Amino acid sequence: MTRNVGIYLFDEVEALDFAGPFEVFTTASRLKQRLRPDAPPAFLVFTIGDKIRGIRARAGLVLQPHFDFASHPHVDVLIIPGGIVEAERSRSEVIQWIASQADGAEITASVCTGSFLLAQAGLLEGKRATTHFEDLLDLRLGFPGIEVIPGVRWVDNGSLLTSAGISAGIEMSLHLVARLEGDDLAQRTARQMEYFPSTAAQRQRAAMRPLTGMPMDLAMQRPLLD
Repeated sequence: MTRNVGIYLFDEVEALDFAGPFEVFTTASRLKQRLRPDAPPAFLVFTIGDKIRGIRARAGLVLQPHFDFASHPHVDVLIIPGGIVEAERSRSEVIQWIASQADGAEITASVCTGSFLLAQAGLLEGKRATTHFEDLLDLRLGFPGIEVIPGVRWVDNGSLLTSAGISAGIEMSLHLVARLEGDDLAQRTARQMEYFPSTAAQRQRAAMRPLTGMPMDLAMQRPLLD
């Protein structure tokens, strides 16, 4: 089974918020095909904008989405990155699109301040969530119906996930690869990317194991940098 991973792009998106998950899912798919040439790809990854146009990310990086709201394929895994999201929160067409895509997706996940877009769409009401450490208080005050969790790399509610800031999106995406395709492929993906999970993520996986039974255990050694 191939899952379509759609990543939303918008003006002032944080580059690593979308590029980290993009790299994780495309690398995982490439490695699965290398290991099992006759199997279907694990993931088909594409970007989506409101329109087919040049999108200016933070720090001036110019992007071109693969699809727009009217033309993209069905999305199984929806990734909403963060960045400067105030303008996006006020755009009703964006919030309605996020809500409608989440309704049909297997998984919806945000990175960093992308959680504010999920919250604006009403998707996090009554759920646990996290975001960039600088924005935890704003998320709590702006959306009192959300249980905001500090000090974690991601929060997994099953079909809805949120991650902490920027690089945490990589770890959340590896966690999703493990959930959807198994620990072995997630481990191989992290190794191929030469990505060493943070000590916080390792502690979180260990703490979550008795509660969910789902977290990835990366069989890798981290350099002694912490």
